[in-house]
This record gives sequence, structure tokens and C-alpha cells, in this order.
Amino acid sequence: MRPNFHPSLINCSFDDPGVYVDFLFERRALLFDLGEPGPLTPRKLLRVSHVFVSHTHVDHFIGFDNLVRLCLGRDKRLHLFGPAGFTDRVGHRLAGYTWNLVQDYPTDFTVVATELHPDGTALTAEFHCLRQFAREAERREAFPDGIILDEAAFRVRVAFLQHRIPSLAFALEEKRHFSVRKNRLEERGWRVGPWLAELKRAILAEAADDAPFRVWWREGGREHEEFHPLGVLKEEIVTIVPGQKITYVTDAVCTAENAARIVDLARGSDYLFIEAVFLHADAERAFTRCHLTARQAGELARAAGAARVQPFHFSPRYQYAEEEVRREVAEAFAGTGFGK
Repeated sequence: MRPNFHPSLINCSFDDPGVYVDFLFERRALLFDLGEPGPLTPRKLLRVSHVFVSHTHVDHFIGFDNLVRLCLGRDKRLHLFGPAGFTDRVGHRLAGYTWNLVQDYPTDFTVVATELHPDGTALTAEFHCLRQFAREAERREAFPDGIILDEAAFRVRVAFLQHRIPSLAFALEEKRHFSVRKNRLEERGWRVGPWLAELKRAILAEAADDAPFRVWWREGGREHEEFHPLGVLKEEIVTIVPGQKITYVTDAVCTAENAARIVDLARGSDYLFIEAVFLHADAERAFTRCHLTARQAGELARAAGAARVQPFHFSPRYQYAEEEVRREVAEAFAGTGFGK
């Protein structure tokens, strides 16, 4: 069954951290952290609709200016999420430039920044290009159960970790995964088309099974259409299974509280992207610097029951010991060696 979400690290494990999640059936992507974009092309970056920033240390946020520059003059709303103080920082970054000519642009590129607080409240502000990115439309909201984005097909959940400052971890959760049985389409004589996306939306919206649904396609220069009960289509041509879960964890000290929050957020993940900054031999240094060791990363992934663990954000001191870092994660994840 083809997954809808395709996650990948933006850079190599020693460069700025970040994960790019591409949507298979939409011209859209999500971005977790906003460091240097590395090999991401402008075409890929322009697909990004939402950016989830763990914290605003330079290696997690330096790419903001490049993304804004790329989006200028385009009809686009870019949503960003970050920790307390985030809306001020976004505003300050935008205020660092002169915008006296933007009123001539044909479109109003807009940055929507939301800062998240541990008490479940959020502060959102908008910055519109055509008004020189002045701060406006400020509003306070709530995000119950840690859910900061809730769409028909997926949700994004946040956990608050400590890195001497708040550092956010995120989980992307697909609500249900739909797969079309192509053989059944052929048996019916139906063709693939936009109606399949409409069918998935109707199922996600929990429309009544007896509701008539229009099956349509274009072939031979004309349009074909049939109407069938939604429940019949669900049973005959669609397979529904639990959706994907992708979790992103970086820049967190290994305390009991942080560990519990990471395991809870990442439980049952198909992919767990987690920092492994130091080898466990340097655990004292890792604690002082408020980062995880490779062994801790593997053990947390194992405790969460993750299907795959992808370590990243290695310290440059291990430039020539990369395989040792990866091996330490893998052994702890598998419960072998010292990871037992």
C-alpha cells in the first residue's frame, strides 16, 4: 500500500536538522525545523504550507529569510508554529528588511505565525506583504490535547521538551489511510480521476453510506458519470487502514520528564526522527549541553514502539565516527549490546 506521506531528512546528519514531508497526491509539503535548506529546490520549498519550528536557535531557524524571499510576489499563506516568543521573533526578522516597494506586488504573500504555550494556549499574528509585514490580526486560541493542526486527513500534535529553553517535538498523524483497488476499478470499467479524491474526502467527512456519490471521468472526448451509494463504493473499491505516524524530536536533555513526553508523543510511530548528538561515552557532556546520546535515542525509540528510527543532528566531533553513532542507536533500538 503506497503511503501518502514521504518524510526525509533535509541535510546530512552533521548539518542543520530538519525533515521535509512530501504529500504523494497533493502539491504540498510540511517542514519540521527551518535551518539551511540544503538540497531542497525552490520547487520543493514552494510546496511547503506549514513549518513547525522546535526552537529558534540559529541552526533551526536561519532558513526563514530564504523561504520568505522565495515566496515574495506569490499568492501564498505560509503558516509557522514555534515556542513562546515566536511571533515576536518572526516579526523582528521581517522588520529587519526594508519593504518600501512591496505595495506594487500583484499578490499578498502572508506569513501566519503561531506561538505555542505549555498551558494549551496559542498566540497567532499575521504579517502581510502588501502592508510591509506589519503585525496584525492578532488572536489567542487554544489547542486541546496538544493538537495544533487538525485537517480532514491528518493532525499535528506537539510536546513541550526542555533544552534549557522550551523545545517543541511534533508528531504528524494521518487519521486513516485509503488505498484504491485498481483491479476493482477495471472490473467496473471506471477510470482514475479527481472523483477518487472527492470520494476520500466524503469518507473522511463521514458522509452517510446511503448518500449518492457521483463517479465520473473523461474518456473519448466525453464525460461519463454514474451514481452509487457511498457505502457500496467504500466496500468495493477502497481499503481503509490506520494511517501513518511521523514523529520529530530534537534538542532535548534526557530527563525522566522529557523521556516520558517523547515516548508518549512517538508511541507507535512509523518513522521516528530523533537527534543523537553524542555517543553515550560522552553522556555527561550531552547532559550539560542538553542533548540526547545515541544510546538514549535508540532506547526512547524502542520504548515508543517505533517501527523505524532515523537518527540525525550528530555532533561534528564524530565526523569520522558516524557509523559508531548509528551503531549505538541501532543496538539500543534492537535491545542488544549495552542497550539491553
